[in-house]
Amino acid sequence: MKAPKDNQPGTDPLGFAISRRQFVGTIGAVAGALNAPGLALAAGKQQEILTASHWGMVRAIVQDGRLVRVEPFEKDPHPTKMLKAFHDRVYSSSRIAHPMVRKGFLDPATRHDTSRRGADAFVRVSWDQALDLVAGELKRVKEKYGNAALFPGSADWQSAGLLHSASTLTRRMLGLYGGFTDCSGDPSIAAAMVILPHVLGELEVYGQQTAWPAILNNAKNVVLWGCCILKDDQIGTHPADHAAYPAMEQLRAKVARKEIKVISIDPRITDTAQYVQADWVAPRPNTDTALMLALMYVLYTEKRYDADFIQKYCYGFDQFLPYLLGTLDGLPKTPEWAQHITGIPAAKITQLARTLASGRTMLITGYAIQRADHGEQPYWALVALGAMLGHIGLPGGGLGFSYHYDNGGSLSARAPGIVGIPAGSNAIETALPFERVTDMLLHPGQTVNYNGETIKYPDVKMIYWAGGNPLTHLWQTSKVIEAWRRPETIVVADPFWTPTARFADIVLPATTTFERNDLEVCGAYSQKYIVGMHQAIAPVGESRNDYDIMAGLAKRLGFEDQFTEKKSEMDWLREFYDRARTASKAMGTALPDFDAFWKGKGYVEFPLEPGADTYTKHVEFRQDPQNNPLGTPSGKIEIYSKTIAAFNYSDCPGHPMWLEPIEWLGSELAKQYPLHVVSPHPQFRLHSQLDNTILRKAYEVADREPVWISEVDAKKRKIASGDVVRLYNGRGSVLAGAVVTNRIRPGVIMLQEGAWYDPDKPGDPSAQCKHGLINVLTINKGTSQLAQGNIANTCLVEVERYAKTPPAVTAFTAPA
Repeated sequence: MKAPKDNQPGTDPLGFAISRRQFVGTIGAVAGALNAPGLALAAGKQQEILTASHWGMVRAIVQDGRLVRVEPFEKDPHPTKMLKAFHDRVYSSSRIAHPMVRKGFLDPATRHDTSRRGADAFVRVSWDQALDLVAGELKRVKEKYGNAALFPGSADWQSAGLLHSASTLTRRMLGLYGGFTDCSGDPSIAAAMVILPHVLGELEVYGQQTAWPAILNNAKNVVLWGCCILKDDQIGTHPADHAAYPAMEQLRAKVARKEIKVISIDPRITDTAQYVQADWVAPRPNTDTALMLALMYVLYTEKRYDADFIQKYCYGFDQFLPYLLGTLDGLPKTPEWAQHITGIPAAKITQLARTLASGRTMLITGYAIQRADHGEQPYWALVALGAMLGHIGLPGGGLGFSYHYDNGGSLSARAPGIVGIPAGSNAIETALPFERVTDMLLHPGQTVNYNGETIKYPDVKMIYWAGGNPLTHLWQTSKVIEAWRRPETIVVADPFWTPTARFADIVLPATTTFERNDLEVCGAYSQKYIVGMHQAIAPVGESRNDYDIMAGLAKRLGFEDQFTEKKSEMDWLREFYDRARTASKAMGTALPDFDAFWKGKGYVEFPLEPGADTYTKHVEFRQDPQNNPLGTPSGKIEIYSKTIAAFNYSDCPGHPMWLEPIEWLGSELAKQYPLHVVSPHPQFRLHSQLDNTILRKAYEVADREPVWISEVDAKKRKIASGDVVRLYNGRGSVLAGAVVTNRIRPGVIMLQEGAWYDPDKPGDPSAQCKHGLINVLTINKGTSQLAQGNIANTCLVEVERYAKTPPAVTAFTAPA
């Protein structure tokens, strides 16, 4: 089935990305329609100040000391419309203007009574009072319980910048204080980053991808497996260069000329699939491994696989084959077998396998399919499928795991790289998977298996969380709230009254990007620019930079000079730049000195590496596997892993397998909760960032997070677009706004992640979220004992039309 050409429920042609001319020409009209304040011209002269964000390099337009609007950098090929919200975000009513302390915490008699967390009022204090309180609690906890009781859980997407990284600065400060319990991994790709080193010998999901020109010039088939490039490449860990968008334009043209076939395998029609007019294959969620196994079965039994590639470059195919053919378990993994699991007709599976084998094929996957129970398996199976096709290491063929992330596939520049402030060392060795934070707080002393190790949960007594929003991001909110009451002290440093800040004891107001100086690389893969992030406005209210907050704590704890190294903000930036300048000289590239760079145009652009447009992943391995082995024990692609098999994990055996998720549409629970809800990254946010801005008017329905529901499922439940609906299961319930659409498979609904938590009973774990936070419904469980990853896309619910008067949303109103 082809993706329909209509844009219902509504996107612009390039997934919310537009040209600079369009941006400048429409900002006034769109902002006016969204009732954006402060966009009328003021009396003073406008200044354009260069800075950068996760959304790209930008120019802040400032008048009379106030941020008026943000415009895209003139060389950005496709700036995102989300820039229109930055002004509103800086001056949001949800800004934390002053240091605040929870009322009950101020009284020594009730200081560590945590029962009022999330519901208590806050009291304004001075910075000296706030920092004295934080330093006092750090001293008390260290003396009474030891450094392992301190936890800086931050997973930092809060701001771009090589100095003002809240996560790094927190770890630097606590490391100098004797150490802390840390996290390992990444909640976005926890399963992938553990399984792929076992199978391919490296992390892969953060590695450079085959260059887009190599794909466009050589591929016959491009498969987008749970992947939406247009939506997700609006942002980047470093400022996004948006190089994926010209590539998407070229891919669309190639499809129109029938030079390339694009196949989207996803339960919904993504913006990317719709834009490039992809063929749509819509399996049940969490059944990707079964579909891949059936494709491999067809390739093998019809002798369409590359036996020479398997023999020369792979290890363990013979151990995997009995399972694939069913001689091991009596269940051949035929298309008919997969049809009952995936809901895809057997004939369609067979034809898909033949299509993939008909010419050079690039398998591109998003992170979504590994955010599921047994999420290691689809990535492992995808590698096995790619190996059987035999196109790994050929131009335009093989595998890609990060085309939707950081604009993977962009062309590498000849750049020196640049390194920011170091986090330093940590005397405490315990580091648990991020996804197990809730269990750690709830079950100190218990053990958990992880990638061949056994980790004992420490007894954490104090959390300092900066630049993150775990009350929105962690799974199964009722358990998170219960866990959040266990520590004796919680400190949150953030610019905004996030749901997490509301559950803190001490709240410290931090600056935003526009209120400080920093330095960055633009283009995580291309490294195309070094950009100076110039302070545009004075800090709002009493907000302070995280660096200054940490320096203030370090002073009170007796190691200020060690933390700052007696350097100011600008001293650090000069040092970062000068190191890059020295490296650049060694490469034969001359950079201006720091003062000329900073006071001049404020950025340096680097030329492309020779041959960047033909870069092919794994080409050296394919050309000479003996001298370029992979980092696996065998040096080859491990379709069977002795290492994993030796762990004896029942939920992750030694080769890819179909393992039933804890709940899915084929389970008994589906009789009670017959809809599978998927929760991709949102279109108009970076996770939960920007939810507190005017952008909500562009996507919310009835002031709530939108939920996509198929026409079939909506009709059964008498739901119409615009209705407020209630999603519920045994873990909780949320309200959302219905969008009835033909862009999602019946039996599946979509509620994007990142909506701010808004309980109808603050502080109560059983509260209903009025705003639509998906994690009220998700499961606090790991993918398996191997990776312990995020399984947010394993979630069954029921939906009903909300018959009562919907309660007002209060998530963005500052607490009492």
